[in-house]
Amino acid sequence: MAATGQRIHPAGSRPRPSDPRHAATPASEALDPSREHDACGVGFVARASGARSHEVVAMALEAVARVAHRGAASTDNSGDGAGLLTQIPHRLFYRDAYRLGLHLQPGLPFGVGVFFLPQEPDALGQSVVMIEAVLAEDGIPFLGWRDVPTNPTALGPTASASCPVIRQVLVGRPALAADDEQWERALYLARREMERRAEERGLPGFYVCSFSCRTIVYKALLTGTQLPAFYTDFRFPEYESAIAVFHQRYSTNTLPSWPLAQPFRLLAHNGEINTLWGNRNAMTMRQPMLASPVWGERIERLREVIWRDGSDSASLDNAMELLTRSGRDVVHSAMMMVPQAWEKYPDVDPAVKAFYEYHQCVLEPWDGPAAIAFSDGVLCGASVDRNGLRPSRYKICRDGLVVAGSEVGLVDLDPREVVECGKVGPGEVLVVDTRRGEVIRNLDAKREVAGRRPYARWVARYMATLVPDPARVPPVHAGDPLARAQRSFGYGFEDLRLVLEPMGGSGADPIWSMGDDTPIPPLAALPQSLYAYFRQRFAQVTNPPIDSLRESMVMSLRMHLGRRGSPLLERPSYARMLRLEHPVMLPAEMAALRNVAGFSTVTLDAVWDVSRGVDGLRPALTSLRRAAERAARRGARILIISDRAADERHAPIPLLLALGVVRQHLVHTGLRARVGLVAEAGDAFDIHHFATLIGYGAEAVHPWLAFDTLDALFDPSRELSRRERESAEARPTAAEARTRFRAAAEKGLLKILSKMGISTLSSYCGAQIFEVLGLGHEVIDTCFEGTASPIGGIGFEEIAEDVLERHRAAYGPADSAAALPDHGRVRFRKD
Repeated sequence: MAATGQRIHPAGSRPRPSDPRHAATPASEALDPSREHDACGVGFVARASGARSHEVVAMALEAVARVAHRGAASTDNSGDGAGLLTQIPHRLFYRDAYRLGLHLQPGLPFGVGVFFLPQEPDALGQSVVMIEAVLAEDGIPFLGWRDVPTNPTALGPTASASCPVIRQVLVGRPALAADDEQWERALYLARREMERRAEERGLPGFYVCSFSCRTIVYKALLTGTQLPAFYTDFRFPEYESAIAVFHQRYSTNTLPSWPLAQPFRLLAHNGEINTLWGNRNAMTMRQPMLASPVWGERIERLREVIWRDGSDSASLDNAMELLTRSGRDVVHSAMMMVPQAWEKYPDVDPAVKAFYEYHQCVLEPWDGPAAIAFSDGVLCGASVDRNGLRPSRYKICRDGLVVAGSEVGLVDLDPREVVECGKVGPGEVLVVDTRRGEVIRNLDAKREVAGRRPYARWVARYMATLVPDPARVPPVHAGDPLARAQRSFGYGFEDLRLVLEPMGGSGADPIWSMGDDTPIPPLAALPQSLYAYFRQRFAQVTNPPIDSLRESMVMSLRMHLGRRGSPLLERPSYARMLRLEHPVMLPAEMAALRNVAGFSTVTLDAVWDVSRGVDGLRPALTSLRRAAERAARRGARILIISDRAADERHAPIPLLLALGVVRQHLVHTGLRARVGLVAEAGDAFDIHHFATLIGYGAEAVHPWLAFDTLDALFDPSRELSRRERESAEARPTAAEARTRFRAAAEKGLLKILSKMGISTLSSYCGAQIFEVLGLGHEVIDTCFEGTASPIGGIGFEEIAEDVLERHRAAYGPADSAAALPDHGRVRFRKD
């Protein structure tokens, strides 16, 4: 029985972790491969003329019902979520105004907030009072409440048990809002304040679906076929809109819940953001820099950009909403966050290429298989990620009606009226502008956005590149000093012969058995390097890995070093960055880095006095992070964390430990975005080492001892073994070996990115996509906050003892000319 204007009083607030999931799909579906689908259904229906009609809404409901097979449902038919984002149906609200006692006159502009509120009476009452108090404090006229008419019998039992109270608040235009953009900002600020207060007061189930003077969201924990039955507003012809974004959810990385149903405030997303951890970390890093004239002092409400309990799609929407409300249009924001692969394509329009190059200095790509439908109530569009791994197809009719979505056949259209069919290709956008009455194709839309600022001039004027400087290369370790350094940093015989020599000789990363029967570090008989405790995550659920060879054109290792600009502003000086084409730096490049004009560079020594024993590591880490903070506050643009100062009296701090403590401290003090981080690492020689350093924030790595070792291995005066003499004709020079080693390392980095389904190293940087086996919580909390360490493990004293043991072996009375130990990490050794 339909409930018209009645309040719903369900029993719960949201599904519990024990709720049935996709595994409960009926066997007839699960066993039929032809009906298996791996992604959400998403799209939009829009009329370019801007003429509002119920037909657009009806078509969107038809479309979301036809992609219901792309979602998931439990055995009780409770879906993962579905919904619509439309323009506010003014006629519907004017019609109900008198009956509901709302202070709303026909023609009076108004905004609408849609709230999921707690069912418990006390929490519900507190929520209502809090919402009205925020509106009064912000000078937003309160016009009244409307209980959203719903039919609870349309829900499955699980969804019904967790159904919130669903209400809409109607508000007027604030006196200080001169136009709709300022009005939208006022509502955005008010919503963020409401969310903050709800969290402080522990109001369960409080969630704001939308709060806008242009758009409104209707969504629920159900399937697309159930949506019009649950929300009875959709039945009335007065529900009119020229835009409707639809979404059917397939929950992959979070449990289904009412708030996580889509669309969100600006977009609906199909896919996964594989770079999510890095993107969230980067937004946290930039929070101290969030400043814009449009916000003034009220920017403090917006510091916590990302909703911590949200999904990847919710996080994407959070960031896009902040960018859009700060002055960009939604197409500009979509291009910034989900850019095309422009780095290696020579035919990219120069203005568009300059746009992407400039914005890469202020925001990393939100990378992953993604098809997005977005709208701010005026513009509506679709965007696809740089790989095109999620489909988005469209049809355009003679009258300007556009239907775009995950599949063809979403809406029954007269073929005689269809003038264009196609798909949104990799990295492309399709835009419907209802204000101008136009459908704007990919290149035209991008040229229009890119032409608003002279990005090419800014990049040409401010962006710098490295010019290698062989004259400043430090002396190379050779002979006895080299052997001692190798022992001190944990090198073994295998590392030289089975890792470094093949990489330097062939330019390919070494490959051996897929099996790995070496003990995990906590159980190993020999001390392990810190890198060995970190295990790389990999793509799971529906995240498709990438083929880094066949898809090399969309992969990018380009990095930028320097002071980051605010993502809320556009200033020429934000392009003042040092562009690196290679994240693994050769000695001549590292020498040049220390002397780039306009980039103040400070080197921090990651060593400690061995006379202090194991107790010296903690104070050394404290001194290191304090030195990093001082350098950042005094204007340094690049910090080099280096263990090159290690010698007989100074033991090297494991570079990953040093990097972690510096980065984490800079994030906590709000200084991380002011500096670029470079790891000058003697203990890094393997691809996993480089990936770990970059994964914890290093924008470039210089493995100085690995290069010194290569110089010795490929020294033409060195006496060769029989095996080496047999292949002597093909042996490269030392300089060639360094270049080949770098090429092998970067091929390996591309493979690691591809495993996660990530295309750009800049998005992987700082993402912490690792799990730890064997490090204690003290170490994790101090240096690697946010990384999972499920079994706990060793602390700083044990790490220091491992380092000192290697240091004693290197500089003790033992014969330094003895062969390096054979640790058996790569091949089986009986000992």
